[in-house]
Amino acid sequence: MLGVCRGRRKFLAASLTLLCIPAITWLYLFAGSFEDGKPVSLSPLEAQPHSPRYTASSQRERESLEVRVREVEEENRALRRQLSLAQGRSPSHRRGNHSKTYSMEEGTGDSENLRAGIVAGNSSECGQQPVVEKCETIHVAIVCAGYNASRDVVTLVKSVLFHRRNPLHFHLIADSIAEQILATLFQTWMVPAVRVDFYNADELKSEVSWIPNKHYSGIYGLMKLVLTKTLPANLERVIVLDTDITFATDIAELWAVFHKFKGQQVLGLVENQSDWYLGNLWKNHRPWPALGRGYNTGVILLLLDKLRKMKWEQMWRLTAERELMGMLSTSLADQDIFNAVIKQNPFLVYQLPCFWNVQLSDHTRSEQCYRDVSDLKLQKQLSELDEDDLCYEFRRERFTVHRTHLYFLHYEYEPASDNTDVTLVAQLSMDRLQMLEAICKHWEGPVSLALYLSDAEAQQFLRYAQGSEVLMGRHNVAYHIVYKEGQFYPVNLLRNVAMKHVGTPYMFLSDIDFLPMYGLYEYLRKSVIQLDLANTKKAMIVPAFETLRYRLSFPKSKAELLSMLDMGTLFTFRYHVWTKGHAPTNFAKWRTATTPYRVEWEADFEPYVVVRRDCPEYDRRFVGFGWNKVAHIMELDAQEYEFIVLPNAYMIHMPHAPSFDITKFRSNKQYRICLKTLKEEFQQDMSRRYGFAALKYLTAENNS
Repeated sequence: MLGVCRGRRKFLAASLTLLCIPAITWLYLFAGSFEDGKPVSLSPLEAQPHSPRYTASSQRERESLEVRVREVEEENRALRRQLSLAQGRSPSHRRGNHSKTYSMEEGTGDSENLRAGIVAGNSSECGQQPVVEKCETIHVAIVCAGYNASRDVVTLVKSVLFHRRNPLHFHLIADSIAEQILATLFQTWMVPAVRVDFYNADELKSEVSWIPNKHYSGIYGLMKLVLTKTLPANLERVIVLDTDITFATDIAELWAVFHKFKGQQVLGLVENQSDWYLGNLWKNHRPWPALGRGYNTGVILLLLDKLRKMKWEQMWRLTAERELMGMLSTSLADQDIFNAVIKQNPFLVYQLPCFWNVQLSDHTRSEQCYRDVSDLKLQKQLSELDEDDLCYEFRRERFTVHRTHLYFLHYEYEPASDNTDVTLVAQLSMDRLQMLEAICKHWEGPVSLALYLSDAEAQQFLRYAQGSEVLMGRHNVAYHIVYKEGQFYPVNLLRNVAMKHVGTPYMFLSDIDFLPMYGLYEYLRKSVIQLDLANTKKAMIVPAFETLRYRLSFPKSKAELLSMLDMGTLFTFRYHVWTKGHAPTNFAKWRTATTPYRVEWEADFEPYVVVRRDCPEYDRRFVGFGWNKVAHIMELDAQEYEFIVLPNAYMIHMPHAPSFDITKFRSNKQYRICLKTLKEEFQQDMSRRYGFAALKYLTAENNS
């Protein structure tokens, strides 16, 4: 409602301004048309140079007045454009092959104007001034493909956002992997005054695939050449960045450099800081032609409108075809072709100061660019909650949006063709990283993990994973980073993120503290067929055990496990503190069972199960410790899943220090009260959704 009122006030102000300016202009001109109390004609026919009243001073005043008239008329036209935007102009049509647009503008500052004004062009409601106005949108293009490049883009974007003051419009030329990762990231990031458009890189491959390229970037390293065709036709200028760039200042300072372009200058580039194009790095070193040291294309300013008029597409293609007759392939991808074009047409380039692209690689002159680091340039649901509610913090967690980075490391897996494949699903925080290698040794199948980390912890995890031969040897483990926000551990959100990105027909819903028995992956795939999970609603239960020993000789068979149970080395899970959680599994029957057997749901039952991928999600209201799995098993029972215990499967919980959330649960009375309140509300929701059948949950809770 406030947003609507604010919009109406802006509309009224713009309307009054539009009506007042002509009147003010007329008064200004009328007052200015008197000299010594007498009217002075502005007509050139009435004021001849030979008139005694005509002087050089009056001529200057009249010229100044005419300039002011033109300025007022220009302001009037700008206000008309703003007024039309405030009335709700339909989105402009954007030509190109991009598929999706994501706008993350929130109600901050001039956000209402920004929503209307951020279009695929550089038109701004600010006048064209030598400096970048606050409301002017800065356009940035990035080519990004694959998992590693997507991770680099996040660092680049964060560095830009840290310093920026202007609205930003990112144009991401991305493959399907990068688009999936970055679309989710930006949707969950919700940064104000940021818009993202995606362009399908795979559709552009035919434009550059004819160029042989030795550079590690492959075909994607050539796609900056076709930006004049790829980006919207009405986009006039854009900053193009490599994914490994980091900014140390406001990007608006770089955007302002466009105003320094003169004549036919259409490319802004920094001189290459290595000796590559000088051709003296080794014997018989033969680089592509370049002007002097050549130019580095890690940072490019492109005047797209002028490039199109110059027929840039034809220009670079002819140059590339000619040079390839002798060079056979490019060594530095698009950079070689840009430099060959500039060699022939040096008037095209405006040389940027080198601090705009400091190249920190071996054999460069980057130290000449700076003396100090400082020199481098490079929610409606919440409003409905009662803040006086003692459980407010619990309730708001359900609506918190967490920035999410999917596939943080390289992931590559094709599910088995027999439709029996199973993915292990789990979630963890930084203090459970040590379990990853052990799980990978016990489970050879695909894994989907959601990790709850801060930005700094994500980098620590990256170093940890890259230093692990076990983890680096597994490409079928998907790591999804959910960034920290709020005071509670969002356990069920994490589970849902990991579940959502499972690519196999079935999921083993586990926890990170459990080690599955050796061979469980293959055993579950056989059980899927045996129990016909594809055509029935079944939840296969993997019995859970625990040890109090940090060093355990892991049992290699059911017989060995039973022996350890009898000796007291192992226990049924939570036997000492929470018997109800797993008692319905009927461990006494399991000891001698040789075939799967069915068990009934009971209050507080929370087994670890294997289900189809289309099973219900976990309920997000449960955060931290308590009832997060119980509620999910209750939902499965309400949807008439059968619970089937597998006779030859088991998993063992490894000991660890108590989590922060369980400590809060045990020590904080209000925490326990709020959990009880959330349980009651969940049961009421179940009754509304499932009717009479859900009454048993209320009865069971009262009797337990």
